Amino acid sequence: MQICRFWEPKLGPRLGLVFGEEVVDLTAIDPIGCADVSCWLKQPDPVDYLRQLAELAERCRVRILMRELDRKPAPIYRYLLPPLDTQEVWGAGVTYERSRTARMGESRGGKLFYDEVYDAKRPELFFKATPHRTAGPNAPIRVRSDSEWTIPEPEFTVLLTPNLVVAGYTCGNDVSSRDIEGENPLYLPQAKTYLDSCALGPVITLPDSLPDPHNVTVSLAVIRDGMTIFHDETNTNRMKRRIPDLVSYLGQDNAFPEGVFLVTGTGIVPPDEFSLEPDDVVEIAIEGIGTLRNPVVQGTAG
Repeated sequence: MQICRFWEPKLGPRLGLVFGEEVVDLTAIDPIGCADVSCWLKQPDPVDYLRQLAELAERCRVRILMRELDRKPAPIYRYLLPPLDTQEVWGAGVTYERSRTARMGESRGGKLFYDEVYDAKRPELFFKATPHRTAGPNAPIRVRSDSEWTIPEPEFTVLLTPNLVVAGYTCGNDVSSRDIEGENPLYLPQAKTYLDSCALGPVITLPDSLPDPHNVTVSLAVIRDGMTIFHDETNTNRMKRRIPDLVSYLGQDNAFPEGVFLVTGTGIVPPDEFSLEPDDVVEIAIEGIGTLRNPVVQGTAG
């Protein structure tokens, strides 16, 4: 079972239940409990609540076509929104060996930090984005105006309730300015957190539809001038850390009253000579979720 967040031109943002190539308007069925993602997450059991609504949805079909969602910018793409409204986005770093190697290679003075955190008990966790810094499907991601080395980071992403219970999974893009981060580890917030530095979507897959989040294929493709210039894939079974461990540390002495998204780290890093350019298209595909597609734009100073 999957849900999405979409824009209805006459009514505004809505929650939808995905039925194959169609979407049922959950907000029309329950305007209070499904008013938005935050309202849904505050249900005593959000997943079971949607199971109950699914039977009603079969009889109350307010539909929007979603044909070819994963391959072409069909009409639904004009209406799909990022699957968050008031939630923060946090990130986990150096959870794959490939990420550790890349971070050590880019860093002028922080090689020891990245090597040690990979094996340390405490994971690297950092604040990534607010909703207004987060792009949805087919919306642009940004290269910072003061960066010359920016890469996409495809990441399996977990949606957590205010009680830090897993409510679903989605695709995440932790866009990162490697030259800024590599210059000094203290510049990490500038390398990671800026307008359009994060993308989520296209849908949220509920846990019962993805039984083993630690064995899921993740792929990345970058398209330039109609040609795929980079492609690679990995599997979440290569993660050094497990999701419950990351969630446990995320919740220590912290609270997320609206729920929270956690991007769990990347196992795919393009070669050092690669950098995103304006008009590139980034495609992140995750098994059991779908494909998150975003064009790239150039940031502007000032």
